[in-house]
Formats: sequence, C-alpha cells, structure tokens
Amino acid sequence: MSASRRLAEALPAAALLLALLGAWELYVDLGGISPYLLPAPHAVASAAWTDRELLLQNTLITIKEVVLGLAFAVTAGFALAIAIHLSTAVRRAVYPLAVGSQALPFVVIAPMLAFWLGFGIGPKLLVIGLICFFPVAVTTVDGLSAVDREHLKLLSTLDASRWQAFRFAELPAALPAVISGARIALVVAWIAAFIAEVATPTVGAYAGLGREATTAMQSSQVSSALAATVVLFALAIICFHALSLAERRFAAWARPT
Repeated sequence: MSASRRLAEALPAAALLLALLGAWELYVDLGGISPYLLPAPHAVASAAWTDRELLLQNTLITIKEVVLGLAFAVTAGFALAIAIHLSTAVRRAVYPLAVGSQALPFVVIAPMLAFWLGFGIGPKLLVIGLICFFPVAVTTVDGLSAVDREHLKLLSTLDASRWQAFRFAELPAALPAVISGARIALVVAWIAAFIAEVATPTVGAYAGLGREATTAMQSSQVSSALAATVVLFALAIICFHALSLAERRFAAWARPT
C-alpha cells in the first residue's frame, strides 16, 4: 500500500480525533464542567510534558509486561486451541473452563497471586496472559474448524496422516483467524496490563502506567492520570496497526479476500 493511500485512510480518524479534542476543549473552557473534575486537553498535554520522564519510565515497564504477557497468552491460546480441535475429550473438559476464566474477578485474584508468586513481574504476566489467551484460543478453534472439507477429502485420498492433514490443510486455513485473535489480544493486553498493575502490589518506584494513573487520581492530579491514560490509548492503536502492517507484509496470502 502506498504512503498516500495510507495517509488517505488515516485522515478520517485523525479528523474525528481533532473534532473530539476540540469539543472537549470548548466544553471545559466554556464552563461545562469544572477543570478540577475534567481538565482540558491542553492541561493534559502540559501534565504529560511535565511528567515526561516518569511517564517514559512507566511506559517502558508496561510495554515489557504487555510483550511478555502477550507472548504467554498467544502461546497458551494457540496450544489450547489445537488440543481442543484435535480432542473431543479436551474440548468437553477444558473449553467450558476457559470460557469461565474470563469471568474471574482479577482485581480480587491479582493480590493473591502476588503473595503466591512474589511481588515482581510474574503475577502481572499471569493476569495479562489469563485475560488475553481467550481471544486467541476462540478464533483459532473457529479457524481450524473452517477448513475446506474438499481439501481434507483430497488429502485423505492421498493417504495423508492426521498430522499431515492438520499441517497442510487445517493449520494454513486457521492462520487468518490466529492473526485476528492476536490483534484482539494485543488491544486487550493494554487493558489487562492496567488491571494487573492496579490490582497487584508492586515493589519499586515505577510500577507501570496503570499504577501511575491510579496514584495520580488518588492525589487528585487528574491531568497526570489522564496523561497516562492517553499514552495507553496511543500504544494500543499503534500496536494494532503495526500488527496489521506486519500481516500485510509477511502473511498477505493468509488475509481473507
């Protein structure tokens, strides 16, 4: 895709964002709400610049958590999907539990994990992984089941083994679904990181953007809290589109037509 086409595709979203920011600024400046409760965008930008070093430190921590937690989630979700696809017993035993895991109150469970696993990064990664593995697992299961039956019949006539049918027909057919699930998990991972950082007791000066935003709110520094939130918002968008670009470049053949 050419640079001009990418720019044209980005313009509507950029225009809408600018319009929303302008409306927000006017709403606060015209007295629609107290700046103490909802600071104007310029106040948030000013807080972001003032706290830039602290934001950078916490951003790097959150990025590390998301990368490691997402790697765990994708690996676990993909492996679970394959097991569910290949074994009816596993599907009946594990799939309902996997669905139920998404209703777990992680805000309550996270502190327990910290006492069990220590006050380092481990409990955070587990929370992120538990929240993010489900989209990968579900989309991969659906993708593996969506293989063209004619392909399987052809492989059967060629005396292909179960493993060969999986490798040459089912797995390639599932790749678009796997990538789609990974994109969803990538966006959810930032929310999961926020939950993990807020709910998990942490030792150290920097504990991630989630903890930074929560601490700022507790200190009535709403502008600083919103600055940390804006960074999370931007990171989610950047990563989502970066994965989409990587898909176009390295797995264009797997994109649905």
